[in-house]
Amino acid sequence: MRQVLVPLAIDPAAPPPGSVLVDAAGATMGTSWSAHFLQPPGVRSILQQQMQLELDNIVREMSHWEPDSVLGRYNRAPAGSWHPLPPRFLEVLDYALEVAASSGGAYDPFAGALVNLWGFGPERRYNQPGFYAPAPERVQATLAARAALDPLFDREGRRLLQPGGALLDFSSVAKGYAVDRLAWCLERHGVRHYLVEIGGELRGAGMKPDGQPWWVTLEGVPGLDSPATVAALHGLAIATSGDYRRYFEHGGARISHTLDPRTGYPIGNDIASCTVLHPHCMAADALSTTITVLGSEAGLALAEERQLAARLLLRTAGGLAEHTTTAYQAMLQ
Repeated sequence: MRQVLVPLAIDPAAPPPGSVLVDAAGATMGTSWSAHFLQPPGVRSILQQQMQLELDNIVREMSHWEPDSVLGRYNRAPAGSWHPLPPRFLEVLDYALEVAASSGGAYDPFAGALVNLWGFGPERRYNQPGFYAPAPERVQATLAARAALDPLFDREGRRLLQPGGALLDFSSVAKGYAVDRLAWCLERHGVRHYLVEIGGELRGAGMKPDGQPWWVTLEGVPGLDSPATVAALHGLAIATSGDYRRYFEHGGARISHTLDPRTGYPIGNDIASCTVLHPHCMAADALSTTITVLGSEAGLALAEERQLAARLLLRTAGGLAEHTTTAYQAMLQ
């Protein structure tokens, strides 16, 4: 039986007469992006080029794979240096730090050293020859070094202090932010009906040419039966975190790329997948990761506190169990 999710608020405005359906696509952040939108008459900009430029600018600022990005330069900077932050970078850091504070440290944008230690950063990758899981003493040393850091954020001055050894990692928020920037780019040019996507994270608005909303299927867990669910992305974004995305096997256990910054170890709870629907994809991206780290009980509590529409798929002896929030249930038709 298929479940259907529909937003509670609907904008009935139709596309302007003469709008043309346009498909655009490209590459970014080690994956692909795509956009489907109704371009109103009179819009002359080559929007695919505009969107690619927007994504390229985000990579130049926030990629931990590019040594000359703003983030890369900050991570290598000497102790005591202050770094001016571009507006996009400032927006992402500000939000990431808010989520870190509200989650009790279950989310940490300065967990780059931990990410590298477990092989999920740009070097010494988990899937390369010679990689091995870190010893407990190295994990504890990495946690202690992070706890000793105080990377001061001067919001009014739009700058960030490098105390020495602080490593930023925006991998669980930058992709969602980039989806939002694709939407912003289209809206800036008068496009109000679109579906944009990067690596499976999506945001939609308005409707398709046939008057239907942009229907998308919620991501399931490979190899396991999960509820077939579609959502109308009408003024909504969606992001999913899953323990099946990037992982390796060690000692008979699944070592997930989702790390708990509080313990220094990959998550070991029963959450296989967490999907969050939110008006902004940056929030859906960061919060789906945070809920996954917190675990089903604390994660659902945070989701309820924030009135999030969230679905958790939990691994059980019999397969998968679905847990959802009040806001999610209100969208079910």
